[in-house]
Amino acid sequence: MTNSSDLAAAYDFCLQLANKHYENFPVASFLLPAHLRKAVSVIYAFARTADDIADEGDASDTQRLDALTGYEQQLSSIEQANYQGDSAIFIALNDVIKQYALPVSLFQDLLSAFRQDVLQARYQTDSDIRDYCRRSANPIGRLLLHLHGKPSALQLKQSDAICTALQRVNFYQDIQQDLHENDRIYIPLDDFSKAGLSENSLFISNSTEVSPIIREKYQNTHNLFLDGYELGSQLYGRLGWEIRTVTLTGLLALRQLSLQDNSDLYSRPRLSKIQIITQSILALSPTVYRYYCQRYLNK
Repeated sequence: MTNSSDLAAAYDFCLQLANKHYENFPVASFLLPAHLRKAVSVIYAFARTADDIADEGDASDTQRLDALTGYEQQLSSIEQANYQGDSAIFIALNDVIKQYALPVSLFQDLLSAFRQDVLQARYQTDSDIRDYCRRSANPIGRLLLHLHGKPSALQLKQSDAICTALQRVNFYQDIQQDLHENDRIYIPLDDFSKAGLSENSLFISNSTEVSPIIREKYQNTHNLFLDGYELGSQLYGRLGWEIRTVTLTGLLALRQLSLQDNSDLYSRPRLSKIQIITQSILALSPTVYRYYCQRYLNK
């Protein structure tokens, strides 16, 4: 049994970890009510550290997979109501899962995606990419909805569309960074074959040759936002504000990507703090939020 001081220290650890990492989109931000900020920071700490196991440092693939297996074992202990470890992240996660009745399967999905990052660097089809996003991104949105209450089937579907869209925006912001730093490509190889190209086209700094492929991906991502943006206008309170802000910020990032020249699609347009704050102000009102979503989507 974890005592109250250990639990409080575990939550503090997760909050500090969440606060010190820069992200394009708000995580456990001031937009959330305090009790949800703590819970979200725990989910973030779990996902961030597991993702770092897969990506960061000089560990071998075997060591990375072994460490992720350790995460799986601790998750299994939580699922079986038998967690007795001393990891701050899992002490807090055990409490959050019990308190909010969160599906452990969503955390297991995240781990399966991180394991895939270790084992797989190329994807043949867009269906393969969708399946990866289903496990790497969508669980986060679903967990947020479960923290808020019991989500409807429609809300889960809309959340999945938004989360997959945000994941794809990250892919297209980091095409060459992923390629050079991690030897990963998140554009399906089938798309290159259909265009009479190969993945070697991505190594050329001028992106004109692959611009039709990339712009098609922008359109697919646009359609995902179109499918999911109404979620933000249905949710009230500070969690709704957070989701609306994240959605608007993602839409603005996609818009900035789309406005780049065909020769310069590998550049990463970074949103300024002013732009992010502006999106959060626009997101205060569900009505204003819907107007700007439709404006960004040219609907």
